[in-house]
Amino acid sequence: MNRRLWVALLLGLGVLGAFNWALRERPLARADGVLVDAEPEQSDPLDPAPFKHGDYTLEPLADYAIRARVLSRKDYRFDEGSALSPLDFALGWRGMSDSAVLAQLDISQAARFYSYRWRDQPPLPPRDIVRESANVHLIPADDRIARALDRVRVGALVELKGQLVRAVRADGWTWRSSLTREDSGAGACELMVVREVDARD
Repeated sequence: MNRRLWVALLLGLGVLGAFNWALRERPLARADGVLVDAEPEQSDPLDPAPFKHGDYTLEPLADYAIRARVLSRKDYRFDEGSALSPLDFALGWRGMSDSAVLAQLDISQAARFYSYRWRDQPPLPPRDIVRESANVHLIPADDRIARALDRVRVGALVELKGQLVRAVRADGWTWRSSLTREDSGAGACELMVVREVDARD
């Protein structure tokens, strides 16, 4: 293949990649109204036995299923946990799945935290914002799940099933999931092995 053809091919792949990235990052519009009127489901793990996942041992703390709206997503490549969890979803249910509520909040993610702020008055009682949203560190169970999660857009309605876990790396570094929706701040995020994902635009 001659040089011009190689250049054209690389440019084409770059344009296609940029288009796919822009499509994924463009939020989906939703009409006002609660879209997910259900709480996440959490129960004792059916199989509590620790298992290996790459360089990590994962200890199931709870079986977990969540239906929610994707409020924000953040990919990670270079932080301490990125080899285990390459992306986070900020998820909302009940009032925090309502576009009328979300329009009054500025939502962002950085450094493994999900944050929000309102302009004048909170659109929901602040305690309800905490109870009806969460930042979830996602551990894809396999490559198929990783590809499915990578395609999820902000605004999508997703259903995720798996386990909340405590992770221990070979060098002793640990990372533990929260087990309640009532907390906020450091340590309040869920660390979830995702075994099933269903997303709809």
